[in-house]
Amino acid sequence: MKFEKFKAGHWQARYQYKSFEPVLVNHAWFWEDPVINALLESANRALGELNAFSLIVPDIDLFIEMHVVKEAQTSSRIEGTQTGIDEALMSEEQIRPEKRDDWREVRNYIDAVNTAIVELKSLPLSNRLLKRTHAILMQGARGEHKQPGEFRVSQNWIGGSSLLDAAFIPPHQDGVPALMGDLEQFWHNGDITVPHLVRIAISHYQFETIHPFLDGNGRIGRLLIPLYLVSHGLLSKPSLYLSDFFERNRASYYDALTRVRASNDLIHWVRFFLQGVTETATKGREVFRQILALRLEVEQQILVLGKRVPNARQLLNLLYRQPMIAAVDIEQAIGVSTPTANALIRDFQKLGILMEITGQMRGRTYVFERYLNLFAS
Repeated sequence: MKFEKFKAGHWQARYQYKSFEPVLVNHAWFWEDPVINALLESANRALGELNAFSLIVPDIDLFIEMHVVKEAQTSSRIEGTQTGIDEALMSEEQIRPEKRDDWREVRNYIDAVNTAIVELKSLPLSNRLLKRTHAILMQGARGEHKQPGEFRVSQNWIGGSSLLDAAFIPPHQDGVPALMGDLEQFWHNGDITVPHLVRIAISHYQFETIHPFLDGNGRIGRLLIPLYLVSHGLLSKPSLYLSDFFERNRASYYDALTRVRASNDLIHWVRFFLQGVTETATKGREVFRQILALRLEVEQQILVLGKRVPNARQLLNLLYRQPMIAAVDIEQAIGVSTPTANALIRDFQKLGILMEITGQMRGRTYVFERYLNLFAS
């Protein structure tokens, strides 16, 4: 199928509404647009550079965890949650009761990402994996009664209060299994020559158009991108997340998806997506560079601690995973006594590595602010 001749689908009359029925995507794709070729080259180069950083950074998994937290917070914010990245790192007891629903959705997303990445080692990217991930995303959250872990068996809609005033109505539920089966085949079809970044651009559009779940489609659809890249070997670690780009360009993101359905303009969407990959991968590479510089700086700082250096290094490794901590976290994570944990905290405060943020006498929380700011910006 040539992009320039693409027809996105048709509107099918139902009882009192019309659903949009997209065409299948599991076939070869071609285009004449030279801009796509240039953007594809830039995106592949930026992605390769990002992946190189993830291969050379020592103990990369320490820092990937904060990438996941950032993605969970940003992707959930697109859906309307108001949890900050600092709050995402807190325990539920530290969150005000009125904000705990939002907090739970972000924490579920973190669990869903981490579980899906682990399962990719034994399970290919598939609808089965997406369903498992969706079940984790919905567990104990506001969507827990909307068929978690299962494709929908009723009609859903986007925008508006009902089918009668909806902004967009995805395909009828009876067609969801076949459409998702076609999409799954497209991910693994080795008989067609379609660049991976173009393939995942088409896949993200198609997933969001199908809207196969009753809730959580936006978050699962965005998570599909790094899962695809890792499963096909374009990334060795899940270090690229487009939610930040989509959130900063929210109106353009929704407009680009809508233009495909309304005007068959797949070229505009693919261009937008590839631009997002380039920008996000370049930004991610810079974050890794800043992490390496900060790590070198603080490693030099703790050398003044003498015999306490081994414990201090363990604490630093904990902070890379969990930049907001309490003394009890240190005790449990590195197996030291309460006096030793408190002494380490005092050392790190004097060195300017940790800062106390609660102002309390008990239950104090400390933050590795210079590190957290790399992800909060």
